[in-house]
Amino acid sequence: MRPLDEKETTIVFEKLHKFVGNNIKNIVLESESHEGPDPNPGRYCFRLQKNRVYYVSESLVKRATNIKREKLVSLGTQIGKLTKSGKFHLTIQCLNLLAANAKHKVWLKPTSEMSFLYGNSVLKGGVGRITENIQVNDGVVVYSMTDVPLGFGVAAKSTVDCRKMDPNGIVVHRHSDIGEYLRMEDDL
Repeated sequence: MRPLDEKETTIVFEKLHKFVGNNIKNIVLESESHEGPDPNPGRYCFRLQKNRVYYVSESLVKRATNIKREKLVSLGTQIGKLTKSGKFHLTIQCLNLLAANAKHKVWLKPTSEMSFLYGNSVLKGGVGRITENIQVNDGVVVYSMTDVPLGFGVAAKSTVDCRKMDPNGIVVHRHSDIGEYLRMEDDL
């Protein structure tokens, strides 16, 4: 497990910035870890292991140095994966991190939650509420009406355009949702 290099850090932060905006400072600078025996709280950092990016406390990283790299499977929360082509894809495991710092949010009506959890995009007819000032291709976190984070995706239309469109128009293209745990059960 190693720290991200400059290029990898830029790619990861650009993707996170798409979803959390200026709240990225809450993730990087102002997050304090309360793990481990150390009396001084550490910070969280990003580490790379086998093309997977993890969000982990510094105290846990220090304790994991006793484990060989090839024996280490996971450490902290996996937030995404770097592809061989140099792109970064967020995984569903980062949903709690995104939901706590989300800039743009969409709440689904109870009738359309299951459709989203089966892997479909969010239609305008299923939107209960939507935050203001969403632009096309902004990162959006999708919630139920009871504020339970269900997944995330990319806005297909701006907030202004959503008000004018028909109920069958796509508002959010789904990237990941909590239903993946069941759909991908055989792969895990």
